[in-house]
Amino acid sequence: MTTTATRHRPRANRELLRLLGGTPIARVTVDLPCPQPGFWAKLEGLGAGGMKARAAVSMLLGARERGELRPGAPVVESTSGTLGIGLAFAGQALGHPVVLVGDSELEPSMRQLLRSHGARLELVDRPAVHGGWQAARLARLRELLAELPDAYWPDQYNNPDNTAGYATLAAELAAQLDHLDVLVCSVGTGGHSAGIIGPLRRHWPHLRLIGVDATGSTIFGQPARPRLMRGLGSSIHPRNVAYDAFDEVHWVGPAESADACRRLAAGAFVSGGWSTGAAALVAAWAARVHPGAVVATVFPDGPHRYLNSVYDDDFAAAHGIDRATVASRPVEIPHPRAVEATGWARCRTVTDPLRTPHPLPTPTEEHQ
Repeated sequence: MTTTATRHRPRANRELLRLLGGTPIARVTVDLPCPQPGFWAKLEGLGAGGMKARAAVSMLLGARERGELRPGAPVVESTSGTLGIGLAFAGQALGHPVVLVGDSELEPSMRQLLRSHGARLELVDRPAVHGGWQAARLARLRELLAELPDAYWPDQYNNPDNTAGYATLAAELAAQLDHLDVLVCSVGTGGHSAGIIGPLRRHWPHLRLIGVDATGSTIFGQPARPRLMRGLGSSIHPRNVAYDAFDEVHWVGPAESADACRRLAAGAFVSGGWSTGAAALVAAWAARVHPGAVVATVFPDGPHRYLNSVYDDDFAAAHGIDRATVASRPVEIPHPRAVEATGWARCRTVTDPLRTPHPLPTPTEEHQ
């Protein structure tokens, strides 16, 4: 475990809040991996602090209004990186020191970036037996809460202010699009999908919502497995996920996501990380299988933190990522608990796994 020195209270700079949101939308027509008629992508990576800055500011302002976060008090959160950037932005804007609990798999470039933005970074060095890296980070977070007077934990996975922070994202999409038939959202904490689907369905009542998860993620009822892709999926069950709002869910593997990211970068000059590649892949599929439908998705961040992973051939070779083997369409499975998805898969049954437990079959019973 490594620790940096505690930062002094930063001076609030509310002028930064003027940089929040207002991101452009782009038309993407590149093959992903098959020819497709095109979809719209909201480029959140071009906003200050990325997409998660919206949630971070919302969570801190909400806590301040309720008296849960005192002026100048530290903010402590667990992150795989993306929310950390958003919290660093919010901390500077609102005048709070930020302490982030990451893990030893956090990219060196992201560690440097978080520290450069003034965050104190704590790294756990081994995953928990149950719950993996997320559980290990949360255990250290609870220790820090006991050590730091007046510290506030936003709890991004279960905080409704996370969801509320995306009201501006929904308003921007509604203003930028004349019509929308299908919305594709990657799912990690569940915040942005839950936050934008309600307002957008008030504009377009028949809007379909497709969730995009990672293979090995537990969010939609699959078993927890080690995950290469950071920022997509979870090994816990976030309570911000609006299960009832989804029409279907797709699980995407690292090879499919990396291939989509590379194709976006080479053919559309917009790209991002694992979540962006996975969402783009499914959005392109939706545009292909629903001729004439207007499809949109959100690219949560840009490509910069992934230069040594998604865009690195040596990394791909070391982790068995073979773009030549990526699927051109998802495998259909009848229920999230029926078959373990090891690659791109689709399910039109969406349930809350905490309300509808159903064990997976043994390996000999699984569909091959």
